[in-house]
Amino acid sequence: MKPLFLPSLMLGLLLSSFSTFAMDRSPYSDKAFTDAQKAGIPVLIDVYAGWCPTCERQQVILKRYFDNHPDSPIKVLVIDYDKDKKWVTYYKAPRQATLMIYKNNEQQWFSVAPTSRRVIENALDKASQ
Repeated sequence: MKPLFLPSLMLGLLLSSFSTFAMDRSPYSDKAFTDAQKAGIPVLIDVYAGWCPTCERQQVILKRYFDNHPDSPIKVLVIDYDKDKKWVTYYKAPRQATLMIYKNNEQQWFSVAPTSRRVIENALDKASQ
């Protein structure tokens, strides 16, 4: 029975990671951020690493939130923690799994490794107002 456990676990993780990326996420660019802020659109910056289990937990929460709030005005921009070091440094993200929200060119929320659905959803709700 043990030999089947690991492949089953890996398949489950693989399938769950595909479903977490169904929400609208765009790679971070200065232009996308600036355009959204000029248009009055709140931006969630997601400092993400594909190998990070905390990031994966956050993606489940974010996907659920945006599935339940399809009209949310929030634009999600993803900074790849491993490839986008310039932006990781610029936004002072101390590690992967850092989330921040900007609205009207001001930082409204900054959190390192939050995994509480309530905390993340409250921040998103506030930014949507």
